[in-house]
Amino acid sequence: MKSIIITGASSGIGRATAELFLREGWRVGLIARRAAMLEEMAALHDHAVALPADVTDAAAMASAFDAFGHIDVLFNNAGMFGPSATIDEIALEDWAQVLSVNVTGMFIAAQLAFARMRTQGGGRIINNGSLSAHVPRPGSVCYTTTKHAITGLTRTLSLDGRAHNIACGQIDIGNAESAIVAALKDSNPDMETMDVSNAAASVLHMAGMPVGANVQFLTVMATNMPYIGRG
Repeated sequence: MKSIIITGASSGIGRATAELFLREGWRVGLIARRAAMLEEMAALHDHAVALPADVTDAAAMASAFDAFGHIDVLFNNAGMFGPSATIDEIALEDWAQVLSVNVTGMFIAAQLAFARMRTQGGGRIINNGSLSAHVPRPGSVCYTTTKHAITGLTRTLSLDGRAHNIACGQIDIGNAESAIVAALKDSNPDMETMDVSNAAASVLHMAGMPVGANVQFLTVMATNMPYIGRG
């Protein structure tokens, strides 16, 4: 049975992805801060393992990975948007929080997965980037900066993983109907969105690639988003 750890698994893209992988017969490690939501999911599925942890807590994350054991794939998904404002209106502590979750948290998960996969003889890491890893929304300096950093993380892991049979790819998702997108849509009711299941299916495709093949970057988005040609 193939195995995957998913961070940010309690809601949104993470939860939809976890539920799809469970339906497809994978063993799924569920990481998020909200233990009750993870335990609710685990109670419904024989092969779901609740691993409550804050992605920014290196010790808690290490314990979660140790409890799960063998891991074929990491979906490095946990993240937050942060304040929507111009840079001069953002408190330093808000910037630090977004950086901690979106960059340090993803670094910790990737570090743990890479080390385990190196010992195992291989594996796959899928980082959740964003269209913001390429082009920003107005008032998104915290989120956009961190997502550009994730592209650097993906490229470096892809390069460093070659000697250890570790593949790394990035999925850039545009306007899947999650809590983050719902909050943005409150101020922009005409925003084009897509069902979150499309993002989950894309992660499953990337995770299911055979050894020796990798989806390096995949973009999946609502068809009519103003992404292509944005100026």
